[in-house]
Amino acid sequence: MKRFCVIGLGNFGFHVASFLYREGKEVLGIDMNRDRIQRAKDHCSVAVLGDATNKDFLAAQGVADMDAVIVSTGERSHLSTLIVLYLKELEVKQILVKAVNEDHGRILRKVGASEIILPERDMAFKTARALAHPNILDFIPLAEEFSIVEASPPPGYVGKDLITLDLRRKFGVTVVAVKDLIADRFITAPTPDYVVKDSDMLVLLGAPEDIDRALK
Repeated sequence: MKRFCVIGLGNFGFHVASFLYREGKEVLGIDMNRDRIQRAKDHCSVAVLGDATNKDFLAAQGVADMDAVIVSTGERSHLSTLIVLYLKELEVKQILVKAVNEDHGRILRKVGASEIILPERDMAFKTARALAHPNILDFIPLAEEFSIVEASPPPGYVGKDLITLDLRRKFGVTVVAVKDLIADRFITAPTPDYVVKDSDMLVLLGAPEDIDRALK
């Protein structure tokens, strides 16, 4: 079973912890506020009252053995920066941090954060992209250069096989998987002779602008 630690159980941290717990993951929640611990105790495997800016306290909670640690200390940017530094020193595998702003995010990256979360910016981007490209169901940025997108096929793709569509040569986009909604199958690395159906969902890998061109 995967194990996660959520530091800071305000609204964002509480919902992250609660969702992971509902998904059957082992979740350790940490906060310095007793009321937040009380609220979260039924939504985590364990909820601990304590100071995460204390390196010895973090080590005692076994954070080094977690699959990931999520840090959400609200507007107190100095706290999250110090916590990330300690988590990095404790060799935590993956450190995800809610940043106050992009400058704070750059600082967090330098001290060891694996991923920066800016909820308002990220949600605005996802909302705008969904409005601009309604056939895209989900969008996952992998890096500045590449993304994975789950999208319904444009009408011109239906009834054609992947070798005929030749998306890699035409657009630099790879079909890494197909969701067959009728048969309730998930097909990884579909063969070139796979014929696209209007009930399929295509999982595409490529640069965002190339995926946009491929789906027009």
